Amino acid sequence: MTKQTNTIVVFDIDGVIRDVGGSYRRALADTVEHFTDQAYRPTPVDIDNLKSEGIWNNDWEASQEFIYRYLETQGQNRAQLQLDYEIIVTYFQTRYRGTDSENWNGYICNEPLLAQPSYFQQLTQSGICWGFFSGATRGSATYVLEKRLGLQSPVLIAMEDAPGKPDPTGLFATISVLENGLDQKPTVVYVGDTVADMYTVEKARNLDNSRTWLAVGVLPPHVQETAPRRDAYAETLIQAGANIVLSNVQELTFKQIKELQRK
Repeated sequence: MTKQTNTIVVFDIDGVIRDVGGSYRRALADTVEHFTDQAYRPTPVDIDNLKSEGIWNNDWEASQEFIYRYLETQGQNRAQLQLDYEIIVTYFQTRYRGTDSENWNGYICNEPLLAQPSYFQQLTQSGICWGFFSGATRGSATYVLEKRLGLQSPVLIAMEDAPGKPDPTGLFATISVLENGLDQKPTVVYVGDTVADMYTVEKARNLDNSRTWLAVGVLPPHVQETAPRRDAYAETLIQAGANIVLSNVQELTFKQIKELQRK
């Protein structure tokens, strides 16, 4: 017998469900290095700083922006540069997915998982509805959720399904599927690892204040290597609207969710 908590939890994927420090972020750095003729490779801190601006959730767009900014430091005019976005995306995908479109052989194959199937089973047993809203492509998201984690057709709104964060359209779409049949508007918890994720909750709250919204920040593994960097990143998420910041998504237990709702 499960308890009905009237709570929905929606998860981001990258940096929350899987560690993308050696995959998406590595592919981003490879791409920038390639299109700057090996002159510039953004560091993990560079990437965090760009993403802290809150509008570079899409790593393809972030790659292009890094290239633009580097070329501007070399005296070139952005308006006159003829960067081909599709070529940038194609190169990025050869690094991330790999060179075989049928059997992926890129960085995606080696992403460490940050959650286990049992965690989602525990949420279900506690009466919590859950799903995913991610800026990852549907293929990439499905690969980790179904092939790696073994989840059975989870609710998922991916890149192709909604505008990029911090636009909350995809979050609303996820909620619409999950709350089907519920008698009253449930509390919504959105779990993410970036400023854009926290901004998404804020924008959703501004559009619909008839329910309770909770923003949960999760520290991606690459920022936990030193205490100062971990603390600075956590503070950035709090400043962006996080109600709480966790070191791992699985710390968001039924008990923790109930405590957040009481605050």
